[in-house]
Amino acid sequence: MYKILICDDQPDIVNALKIYLAPEGYTLLEAYNGADAVKLARENDVHLILLDIMMPGMDGITATSKIREFSNVPIILLTAKSETEDKVLGLNVGADDYITKPFAPVEVLARVKSQLRRFSSLGSRTEDSNLITLGGIVLDDRTKQVTVEGEPVSLTPTEYAILKLLMSSPGKVFSTKVLYESVWQEVALGSEGAVAVHIRHLREKIEINPSEPRYLKVMWGQGYKIEARP
Repeated sequence: MYKILICDDQPDIVNALKIYLAPEGYTLLEAYNGADAVKLARENDVHLILLDIMMPGMDGITATSKIREFSNVPIILLTAKSETEDKVLGLNVGADDYITKPFAPVEVLARVKSQLRRFSSLGSRTEDSNLITLGGIVLDDRTKQVTVEGEPVSLTPTEYAILKLLMSSPGKVFSTKVLYESVWQEVALGSEGAVAVHIRHLREKIEINPSEPRYLKVMWGQGYKIEARP
């Protein structure tokens, strides 16, 4: 069964999330500051982290950055409506998604299950090798590994899902709406920012010069595509 780490400096929030998630049979760990969250993430085989942004001491942004140094576990940030800049910053340092407070139980469960599906797929193994190659990028969907010019690239589950979708149809333009609904598996409402941040983060990992991308292109007013430029 999946193990989920909940981190928020407000015990009421932690308890509410435990009430939402416990009936699903998840094993739940709890922390009340960023430093403890990083420690628990390092010491346990965690499958997903719910992490508040605004906490005393080590905040959620810093904790996310530190966790990304040793793990690609999905991270969902818990944010207030006024923390727009922090949402973008959190996605930039490696978070996969965010939930805005106050949140409804159905939204929490939907986002948690969506991330766990991607994480499970990323860690799964199949018998048939399924290599997708585009220029110097090789995506092995059997081992869930990506290399660029022979060098391994570490991607989060969300980044991997976006890259796989784009590489499966090279040259095809995917709108922000289609990308979001295909990867996040939910209706795209105000999704432009999240998609743009993940695309930028992905480009930084697969491009030699992200400002002059060889592979991952923005088609202004249309969406995104991937292609190999000679």
